[in-house]
Amino acid sequence: MYKKILVPTDGTPLSEDVFAAAIDLARAIPGCQILGLSVIVPIHFSPFDGMSPATVQEHEKHLDSHAQKYVGMLKAVADTAGVPCEVLVTKSPSPSSEIVRVAKDYGCDLIFMASHGRKGLNRLFLGSETQKVLAQSTVPVLVHK
Repeated sequence: MYKKILVPTDGTPLSEDVFAAAIDLARAIPGCQILGLSVIVPIHFSPFDGMSPATVQEHEKHLDSHAQKYVGMLKAVADTAGVPCEVLVTKSPSPSSEIVRVAKDYGCDLIFMASHGRKGLNRLFLGSETQKVLAQSTVPVLVHK
């Protein structure tokens, strides 16, 4: 069965809803653990957009702080439930590719993630990180709605 479950979070209420379900699954499997992940999308600096390098650095520090908070929340819930949990914050221009890479590099055998349920034009224009992970992943992906 599963030994390590990757739980990506972006801090939205939908991704937080996944915490309890992923922890319940891990608790039901002896020896299973969770790896919480939050991916920061870097800001590309351009002197033409009015942002200074210091502003970009300050904004990315803010994003990192929030990402640490999100995975920290997952760890706290897992610790309370008695489920081993590690957390990781990474930076990548492509969250879906980073999720797939982390799953592979950290030996995860399941990705358990939320679907934002976008429909129509929003799905077409905004895309879906979950859809991209489903298309790229070589390990099973469990989508929680």
